[in-house]
Amino acid sequence: METIIVQLPGTTQWGAEETGGPELIHLGPGDIADFGRGGAGVRIVLTDPGVSRRAGQLEAAGDYWRLSNFSRSVSYVVENLEGAGEYLTVAPGRLGAPVPFEFSRVVLPALSGTATFKVFAPQHAYLGEQSVPGGGEQTVHPFALDPTSKYFLVLVALCEPRLRDPSDSALPGVGQIVERLRPLESCRDLTRSAVNYHIDYLAFAKLRLDLGEEATTAADGGRTGVKRTRLASVALRFGLVGEEHLGLLPPRGAGRLTDQQEARA
Repeated sequence: METIIVQLPGTTQWGAEETGGPELIHLGPGDIADFGRGGAGVRIVLTDPGVSRRAGQLEAAGDYWRLSNFSRSVSYVVENLEGAGEYLTVAPGRLGAPVPFEFSRVVLPALSGTATFKVFAPQHAYLGEQSVPGGGEQTVHPFALDPTSKYFLVLVALCEPRLRDPSDSALPGVGQIVERLRPLESCRDLTRSAVNYHIDYLAFAKLRLDLGEEATTAADGGRTGVKRTRLASVALRFGLVGEEHLGLLPPRGAGRLTDQQEARA
């Protein structure tokens, strides 16, 4: 089972590997990946002359990952992409620094400003039931979702019509999800591309959906519809979202996108 997924520099969309490009690296517990300007064994290439040829290393652990800084002079920064400016600093020469974030951006000083790549830890564990002392190895939940994350808000907004009326078969489109979540302080800058990004992350990393023939035979727009339909079906069928989660959404009618905002989204 994979612990982390690395999105290589230059990748703009989560599901880009569907087109055949090597944009994502999947690592399981104990796997490592070196990053740097390039050289033997470097899997995450940062093409900036200010970055060392072998600048550091990622190591996948149980449900998190570690970062090693091979530089002797500069620190690296790991940003929490779901936090309000939260980050941690990995000092020069530091080996195996644990990173607790689910969505991270690794930032290295570079001649062009910074060199970055993203790391996702989709298997983060959350307390589901009281552990029994001496009960043996801990059970890993197959759907480890963080109710405080933006991707969870997207999932709740996607499932909202069916949560309010099970007979309602309609699902909101990406633009409608943007409009529904925008009134929230944490979603003021939410865009259509960000919602699509979260839908891909939910489909491929969190719920690990097998879209099969539906995804390959549908047109581009239809492929997004297939993902939304399957996400809502699995989330509701297995109780990953429920009526109690509707309180995470803003009051209905709290805000609507203006034409100018919709164009920017």
